[in-house]
Amino acid sequence: MDENLIHCIFFFYVFRLDSSVMFIFPLCSPLNTLCLHPVSLQAIMVLLKSLVSLCILAAVAFAVPRQEKRVHHQADLSDHAHDDAHGYQYDHEAFLGKEEAKTFDQLTPEESKDRLAKIVDRIDTDKDGYVTHAELHYWIKHRQRRYIEENVNKHWKDYDKNQDDRIAWEEYKNTTYGYYLDEEFDDVEDKATYKAMLTRDERRFKTADRDRDGIATREEFTAFLHPEEFDYMKDVVVQETVEDIDKNDDGKISLAEYIGDMYTPESGENEPEWVQTERKHFSEIRDSNKDGYLDASEVAHWVLPGEVDHADNEAKHLIHETDTNKDEKITKKEILANWNMFVGSQATNYGEDLTKRHDEL
Repeated sequence: MDENLIHCIFFFYVFRLDSSVMFIFPLCSPLNTLCLHPVSLQAIMVLLKSLVSLCILAAVAFAVPRQEKRVHHQADLSDHAHDDAHGYQYDHEAFLGKEEAKTFDQLTPEESKDRLAKIVDRIDTDKDGYVTHAELHYWIKHRQRRYIEENVNKHWKDYDKNQDDRIAWEEYKNTTYGYYLDEEFDDVEDKATYKAMLTRDERRFKTADRDRDGIATREEFTAFLHPEEFDYMKDVVVQETVEDIDKNDDGKISLAEYIGDMYTPESGENEPEWVQTERKHFSEIRDSNKDGYLDASEVAHWVLPGEVDHADNEAKHLIHETDTNKDEKITKKEILANWNMFVGSQATNYGEDLTKRHDEL
């Protein structure tokens, strides 16, 4: 075979090693017309090494394990007084988080209303033209279960590397932290943070692994990803919450730490009413022994109140805010008149249902 052709074919495949690198070459016949100029083997090897180094650097850049936020963030939407006269931004961000709330911005008002109308038809199971509390409560619970199922399925594909329908701790650890384990996190800017993440992940995984075999079934992996849904994971949820809010590592949460976790004042800003309400909740409700701190037991009552059904609270809140004639049920017209509130509600799965086709719901 012509030496120039060999060089050229080799040159072509060097640039095809990484499918994310797109170089277009003229394809014509015969094959040797691919070559414009002879390329020395030495030059190609230098280029190959450079490309491999570039790919490794890119892999490192994108392989940094994402620091998961703790299970409990702050009080749910329905636990706060709602000052809707100042807009729904606080409601959306308090309940969804800022990133999730941005989903709403992807649709025009017309698109949102049209797709929300189709969702309302599904919620109204008896087709009487009204959405009752029971129907809305059922829908929100359904969306919660669906979200958990979809989230587990998405992560399952990433971590079950040998496709044996189980995920070993080593599989999870190597997939999430592999490169950094070899380097002992030396290449990470915040080394202590990522070491703490690994320790936390291992502790949570071992707790979810009920039979202690180092391998998670699908149910155990669900408990690992969503510990708040499992009674036997409650201690982990409480421990992680305390660790995240307790800034001075004394094992308990002060009022300043409690408020500081959910509110950072702007210079010269008056403290919002909802923050003052939270201060009162801390002193009068959360701090049951009145020692000025929240211990693990008090945190458990705060973040995992067994008697509180948040889906029920959310359904009540949505009906209360949109039921104009106060008949304790809402029509499609009433819902669409308040469409921007529903976009930021669990009823539309954090806004994501508004971007899905009807047959995907």
